[in-house]
Amino acid sequence: MPALPSSTAMPVGATDAPALQVAHVSKSYGTTRALVDVSFSVRPGEIVGLLGPNGAGKSTAMKSILGLLRPDSGVIHVLGRDMATDGMVAKAAIGYVPEAPSLYEFLTGAEYLDFVSDLYGVPPNVRADRIRQFLAGLELAGHEDALISGYSQGMKQKVALISALLHHPRLMVLDEPLNGLDPRAARVVKDLLRSLATTEGVGVVFSTHVLEIAEAICDRVVILRQGQVIAEGTVAALRQRAGLPGSGLEEVFLSLTGTGDLGEVVRALGR
Repeated sequence: MPALPSSTAMPVGATDAPALQVAHVSKSYGTTRALVDVSFSVRPGEIVGLLGPNGAGKSTAMKSILGLLRPDSGVIHVLGRDMATDGMVAKAAIGYVPEAPSLYEFLTGAEYLDFVSDLYGVPPNVRADRIRQFLAGLELAGHEDALISGYSQGMKQKVALISALLHHPRLMVLDEPLNGLDPRAARVVKDLLRSLATTEGVGVVFSTHVLEIAEAICDRVVILRQGQVIAEGTVAALRQRAGLPGSGLEEVFLSLTGTGDLGEVVRALGR
């Protein structure tokens, strides 16, 4: 497996600040309360999974962290920078991968990555080497001069991942980052995230519906339900809380979110 480039850059805020601090954040859409007094943090070098059933508030939380939505109340700090008052500087430290990347498909892969490098101010002599290593590591080498419109969904996901890493982010925000990836590429990405966390001190927060992935790589998980944090901690701690010490994260998740009794649903679907 080709070596992927490391991510070394100075933090944006105080060196001892959390990579991410979400404090008492609430957000409503009309009469619908999407987030209710949500608080959690991500330390430098920590991987935190943001989990919850559909409609739990994960997307609203992600968009608020990225500064795409302004909370009704509460504060969000990225490396010590307040997203509300110092958002431009804070955003420069974030690498973001959406669930369904929207790329400029009339560009080639190489042109798109060069464009993103320009946006982040990555020097030409630095970007060329990083792009080359990422293309090789994610098995895109040889496809970089083809139009993105001809890429598969997995290839587009790889381009989005590379784009999020080019500028040495100190906080990675990932929404279903392994969507469309083949098993080898998914393993490379998981190993890369762990390497960035443990060797470079990058904080990682990601949402996923694949609980096995969260259980495999997360240091902690935060579970949302109806816009509120209902559980937070290591998988082992949540097992104890749910009274399921020998169970996997799926059973714990279903128990804590109140969706554990699926027998009637399964029987109805089987009729």
